[in-house]
Amino acid sequence: MTELLYTTDSYLKTMEATVIAHALGGVVLDRTAFYPGGGGQPADTGNLTDAHGMAYIVMGLKKVEGQIVHLVAGDELPEVGTTVTGEIDWDRRYALMRTHTAMHILCGVIWRDYQAQVTGGSMDPLLGRLDFEFDRLDKALVEEIEEKINAEVAASHPIQVKILPRDEAFQIPDLIRTKINLLPPGISEVRTVEIVGLDLQADGGTHVANTYEVGPLKISDYKSKGAINKRIYVTVG
Repeated sequence: MTELLYTTDSYLKTMEATVIAHALGGVVLDRTAFYPGGGGQPADTGNLTDAHGMAYIVMGLKKVEGQIVHLVAGDELPEVGTTVTGEIDWDRRYALMRTHTAMHILCGVIWRDYQAQVTGGSMDPLLGRLDFEFDRLDKALVEEIEEKINAEVAASHPIQVKILPRDEAFQIPDLIRTKINLLPPGISEVRTVEIVGLDLQADGGTHVANTYEVGPLKISDYKSKGAINKRIYVTVG
């Protein structure tokens, strides 16, 4: 199993690792700081460099049968047993961290003030969207939500990540904010992300350490996707 360094340190930009397998035109490493994608957050990109200075471009990652494959451009791969240095495209990753935290701020405000569950979502660097179970969403309500989420950014809430035993995690009220529980049934531990004073939920993605790092937020669009399904787009400034 690959040691997932990003689960405890989202700010890790580089790491050393050993190639333990080839798969799907890419490599499996014994440890990685690259986020493989999931929960609406895209996979990281970057590069791997071996001891001879040979660089391999990481175009993305894919989970296959419990393995995390670093998908490499071209036909050349570092040999199994080779030590490589991985470097994440940090500008892209940090933009995604800010965006992912922005989505949690939005989710936290809407759950706290309107008790609406999330029904879907996705994000790109500095642009994200979430779908909620709202029966009504109009300009006045959107402006109200935008003001509230920016107030939470300005409040400089610290963000804490914990990995808890499954039984302990599921004692937390409202741990799952999505309409469908996406946690695999067999997992023994649950990673939680808490925006202290606002939001606490199960999550596997990467986040900033404090809400002030997110920057100003703007609800750039909203639309109805059904009778009780409304979509909100947020741009991160």
